[in-house]
Order: sequence, then structure tokens, then C-alpha cells
Amino acid sequence: MAVIWGLDLREMQWSKFGSTYMWNTDYHRRRTKFIVYQIAMICCVVSESLGTAALSDYVDQQDFVSHLNPAVKVHNNDFIGIASYNIFVGVYVATIFGSAFFFDLFWPERHESPSVKMAWRICSVLACLMTLACALAFTIILARNSAYVTGTNAENAQRLLAEYGGSPMRYRDNGRAIASVVFEWPGMIATFASTILLWRSLDYIDTYGPKSSKTRTRDGISKPTDKPLDNGSESVTPPAMEPAHTRPDNPNHATPNVNSAYDGV
Repeated sequence: MAVIWGLDLREMQWSKFGSTYMWNTDYHRRRTKFIVYQIAMICCVVSESLGTAALSDYVDQQDFVSHLNPAVKVHNNDFIGIASYNIFVGVYVATIFGSAFFFDLFWPERHESPSVKMAWRICSVLACLMTLACALAFTIILARNSAYVTGTNAENAQRLLAEYGGSPMRYRDNGRAIASVVFEWPGMIATFASTILLWRSLDYIDTYGPKSSKTRTRDGISKPTDKPLDNGSESVTPPAMEPAHTRPDNPNHATPNVNSAYDGV
């Protein structure tokens, strides 16, 4: 099969999803990373799915009321906006840590350039910032805000909303919206934990390679040799200085005494 970006596609085998290979301890923190990565992905994707269901109801509510009376408008774009952002966050987290999961599963001993490792670090930090912003904004909007109707009186607005049914005007009364926020918070915490694991794993690989300390001890793998310095120069051991030669002690070569006076003067 083809080799893409240095990755041999023949390594993509269903057998690697087996517990014997997937949960072995041959590689550094393999099981810990797989568990935490999957918690982050599952929680964020579940939050995204529940938020999408609530989002769809509120969009349908707008369309339904506007269809009955074009002059009447339901204002719930704050919820629609944060729920849409939550969808993006869920997809982003699943993409970053899902990729890390599959790369570690299929190609645990792959070689990555410094730029690729930097990309991993930057993308994981962005995932932390986005999940934190989403969790905070979603919680505030859900707890404090409500939808409202303009273009008609309160009695007619209630009648139109009753004809649609569902999608309560007060967001915190929406069960699926509440569940979406509840899953978003552990997803955010797991995203932070995944980022810490990813960073530490990259540092460990730079120093010792992908194998765990237990495996390196078992197989007799020593620490990789030190790499050249970042500025391109190599560490060179200066040659040893030869000891200074001293004049041999020879009675025939006595050092003259400059302070002594010459005879006959």
C-alpha cells in the first residue's frame, strides 16, 4: 500500500483494535492517553449532539411562528449561536485527539518533525481555550437568558408558541440544553488532561523514544544519544592540554644566581 507523510498504510489493521495490542504497556502512557482522549472526544461529541437537537427545535420554532405570522419574530439567536459554536468545538476536539488516538494506535513509532510536534502542541492548546470558552458561555446563556417574541401582543405570542409546542422560552427549562452543558464540562476537563498528556508524551519521546521505561529496561534499550544543539552546532570535546614540560633536575645545568657578584670586580 501507499506511504503518505511517512506513514505506511499497511499498518492500518483491524487487529490493532484488539485488547492485547491496544491496551499493552509497550509504549509510554499508552493506556492512559487512550482512555483520556476518548473521554474528551465522547463527552464533547455527546454535548454537541444534544445541543444540536435543542438548536434544531429553536430554529424550527422561529420558522413556524414566522410562517403563521410574518410580522412576528421569535428571538432566540443567542442560544442558536452558542449551540452552533458547541458543534464546532465538538468536531475540533474529536479531530485533534481522535487523530492523536489513531496515530498512536497504528504508528506508535512514527518519526515526527519539530514542526509537526509544534502543531500538535498549538492545536491542543486551542482545543483547551475553545472548550473553556464554550462551557462558560453556554452555561451563562443557559442560566440567565430566555427567548422572546416581538411583533405582537403577549396573548397572541403565547397562542402561536402553544401551536408549535416544545422549545421552552426559558433556556434552562430545556432538558436537552441542560444535558448538553452537563456533558460539556467533563469534556472540557478531559480536553485539558489530554493536552497535558500530549505535551508530556512529546517531551518523553524526544528524550527516550516512544517505548515505555518498562519496555526499555526489558529490551535493554538505552537512552538515545544527545542530539546537536538547536543552533546547528555540535558539542565538541576540547582536546586535552598537554602538561607543561619542566626542566629536568641536572646538576650540570644549575640556574645562575642573578644576585651573586662576579669575582674580580
